[in-house]
Amino acid sequence: MSTATVNGITIGYDDQGAGDDVLVLVHGHPFDRTMWHPQVEHFVSAGWRVIAADLRGYGETTVVPGTTPLHVFASDIAGLLDHLGVERFVLGGLSMGGQIVLECARTFPGRLRGLVLADTFAQAETEQGRRTRNDMADRLLREGMSGYATEVRWKMVAPHNQAVGEFVARLMHDAPPEGAAAALRGRAERPDYTEILSTIAVPTLVIVGSEDEYTPVGDAEYMSSRVPGSTLVVVDGAAHMPNLERPEVFNEAVEELLAQA
Repeated sequence: MSTATVNGITIGYDDQGAGDDVLVLVHGHPFDRTMWHPQVEHFVSAGWRVIAADLRGYGETTVVPGTTPLHVFASDIAGLLDHLGVERFVLGGLSMGGQIVLECARTFPGRLRGLVLADTFAQAETEQGRRTRNDMADRLLREGMSGYATEVRWKMVAPHNQAVGEFVARLMHDAPPEGAAAALRGRAERPDYTEILSTIAVPTLVIVGSEDEYTPVGDAEYMSSRVPGSTLVVVDGAAHMPNLERPEVFNEAVEELLAQA
């Protein structure tokens, strides 16, 4: 693990492999960069330099209480890559990470060679959704992560995938409540990225688990139909974490994207 001081915080990250072909992976909520282990291992072996960082408020990166908007996460990613001397890269994210990827596509599209949008959606939050996210943020600060992690475990991962479920549960239990709450409040106020989709001019993979209740296949179809030339892959039997539940299928889809980037 390495660290860098960016935007006034310390970011924990892994930077493995070498060369000009760079894949950057953005984790979801409430996880950390270790959720990408199967992808880091696979794509480093395939000759890519792979960078995975803990987002602000998660893992080994500084926790900043309050509200963390998506544009702050995107600025942290850009700052880390500036620190590492990386100008252009393929960028992938899952769930909240995918929304951060869309914010990056909005703010610095010229740096992107390709996109992976996994189990995410582009629309702005609904009024009910804003209330739900803010209520959950209050709950996490009040109770900690354990109750939430237990409740959502089998929505994150399909129930037949016990080993992955245990790993994901540990990630959620270990997440800092203040960081998770700040991200929830930021996501409650996120913009609608629908208009951004038609402007994306790089190879794009939209991938989703067939059993995902948080971001159903319809959300993936909505994005893919609006991103010119994008590829849609539905991972059969996976829920919200297909990169962990069926890594061989997920990695094969990403490989096809990287061949175009």
